[in-house]
Amino acid sequence: MNREEANQEVLKRLQDSEPWLVGIGRAIDVIPGMKKNLLLHAGPPIEWVEMCGPMQGAVIGALIYEGLAKDEEEARKLAASGAIGFEPNHEHQAVGPMAGITSPSMPVYILHNKKYGNYAYINLNEGLGKVLRFGAFSPEVIDRLKWMERVLGPVLKAAIEQSGGMDWKALVTQALQMGDDCHNRNRAATALFAKQMGQHLCKTGFSDDDISSVFAFINGNEHFALNITMGMCKSIADAAHNVEGSTIVTAMARNGVDFGIRVSGLGDRWFVAPANTPKGLYFPGFSEADSNPDLGDSTITETIGIGGFAMATAPALVSFVGGNYKDAVKFTLEMYEITGTENKNFKIPALDFRGTATGVDLVKVLETGSVPRINTGIAHKNPGVGQIGAGLVTAPMECFKKAARYMVEQKQNRKQNASA
Repeated sequence: MNREEANQEVLKRLQDSEPWLVGIGRAIDVIPGMKKNLLLHAGPPIEWVEMCGPMQGAVIGALIYEGLAKDEEEARKLAASGAIGFEPNHEHQAVGPMAGITSPSMPVYILHNKKYGNYAYINLNEGLGKVLRFGAFSPEVIDRLKWMERVLGPVLKAAIEQSGGMDWKALVTQALQMGDDCHNRNRAATALFAKQMGQHLCKTGFSDDDISSVFAFINGNEHFALNITMGMCKSIADAAHNVEGSTIVTAMARNGVDFGIRVSGLGDRWFVAPANTPKGLYFPGFSEADSNPDLGDSTITETIGIGGFAMATAPALVSFVGGNYKDAVKFTLEMYEITGTENKNFKIPALDFRGTATGVDLVKVLETGSVPRINTGIAHKNPGVGQIGAGLVTAPMECFKKAARYMVEQKQNRKQNASA
């Protein structure tokens, strides 16, 4: 296929995918290639010594949670010893928000793309503030993770299985028309999940106290649905990956040091550049001087056309990340210049139900000089602190330039081989 044909095939897969939430399992039991001595992380590949503060904090917390270390000192020694492996979530059909640490015992959602047959996985959302994904590892963080493993995961697993699964694309389509962008505003999606799953939660056979605690957790966590949506996006993007000749981006991810992209037609190779630092609003007592560079796999939402690419759907989000609604509309409109299509599923009411900009095209990014815009949470640069704000950030242009240079080199090599 030529580039235009390949891109049309990718854009078709991005829109025709049928992602369903079908279950929950232990990471080590369901994630391909997961091992007892392996931790998965957000973004492109990185080793312990290179990790930013919040990612190191999340690793420390995960090792304590797994019972492999009793405290921070032991966890740091173990992480540096070489006995623990570190690999990107993206290389295991998974994603994770912020630090994105996925450890073997964690319960993870299972998303099935029924149209193309592939699966994706992601851990459960902990809420905001002092949480593992933002690098916190205090006893309250570990206790919450243990409760999620012992109660939240099993109760939700039983309810999801009893329901027969949930068409998550249909839920996201509705949430976008109810004021979510489905990255940094997830109130509608969370409410829709609770509404649809409530009857099944009540029939799981678990105790009233356990079911009540699950409802209370969902009610107190407006980002509860985010992780499921990220899993949906991963299952969609993976179905569109590895289409030879395509210049459409199928992964954007950050590890707090580097920002990396993958391009459908360029296989599993990462193209990386230093991550930018978000600009936004900070919790009292914190400022930009405290913030870590951009972090997390949650840019998988922008990759398939929601999140920062749909900010015009979420007026209430603007005050959370800074700026005003005119800016949100402006940013949304700019994304049409670097993408391949307007999504036939995801619509923006404020733009007369125009489809969201979908399918970041490497060539269009270079031609226009514009880069993807992202809304994001902000983590403190030091381990153990947690979230300190939220804001906006852009992908670094150098990622796209590196991918383009590699694509040119590959074409030249093929020509030389053909003439040899």
